[in-house]
Amino acid sequence: MMKETPLVIDVRGLKKSFCGKPAVIDAALQVKKGEIFGFLGPNGAGKTTTIRMLCGLLLPDAALGTCLGFNVLTESYEIKKRVGYMTQRFSLYGDLSIYENLDFVARLYNVIDRKAAVANSIAELGLTERKNQLAGTLSGGWKQRLALSAALIHKPDLLLLDEPTAGVDPKARREFWARIQDLSLQGVTTLVSTHYMDEAERCNKLAYIFQGQIMTQGTSREIVAGSKLLTWQVTGDGNLNRLAEQLKNMPGVEQAAAFGSRLHVSGTDANNLQTSINGLDKRKWRWQQICPDLEDVFIKLSSGDCDAA
Repeated sequence: MMKETPLVIDVRGLKKSFCGKPAVIDAALQVKKGEIFGFLGPNGAGKTTTIRMLCGLLLPDAALGTCLGFNVLTESYEIKKRVGYMTQRFSLYGDLSIYENLDFVARLYNVIDRKAAVANSIAELGLTERKNQLAGTLSGGWKQRLALSAALIHKPDLLLLDEPTAGVDPKARREFWARIQDLSLQGVTTLVSTHYMDEAERCNKLAYIFQGQIMTQGTSREIVAGSKLLTWQVTGDGNLNRLAEQLKNMPGVEQAAAFGSRLHVSGTDANNLQTSINGLDKRKWRWQQICPDLEDVFIKLSSGDCDAA
């Protein structure tokens, strides 16, 4: 019998309010060792609050369970020592050099043989010749790499990354994800929040949070299948925005979202959706039934009228 992969995060009933306003409501997450777990949702949905509670920076109002085997309510100090946290905004010191920033973080974590650890991190970055350069003068992509190196310098078992690729170019994003996947193969677990659907597809599992509630979670295939959405793709030479407005009021059409020169029309009521489509001028538009994608599902979940899966 195969040994079951241990859970690095195993929490339920995770709650947090600010000034009486709920930010996270009864969240439950299970993340296995070595998994890349994607955390998605619109701005203000509760992603950052959840991440900060898991890494011990923010005390939950209520919670049951563990992170890295430690109680999330009572053992936050032990969790902090074993987690690497990369914030959404560059949070290292711009007026310190690359070397000084990494050395400072290594001191905070009492890294053994600190000088060697810092030198190795700088060498991995490919910045040995520029180690005395001020961090504030680096480009967005290099700041991102430096921040990840700082989060990894104490060799954490869990990485918590809050929208780490926001504002960086596609090449830097690709290189960043190659590093995360390498770390996964080494047994490092990663919980990463992102707005990019191509990044979501790289994750082993996903959770979608909306207005503080986790609406669905699982593999991308499970989430799409569980939505029970039927999707039609529309192309043509007419005004797609006008067609979308027309469709939104028709039976069976639960969403009509433009994707560049295409329109995705989706719903869960097959009969009403087909009837509405049949009533439109087929000479003006080209209709093709397609498999819904994650973005279709997440647009639906964010509409606020979809039951949690």
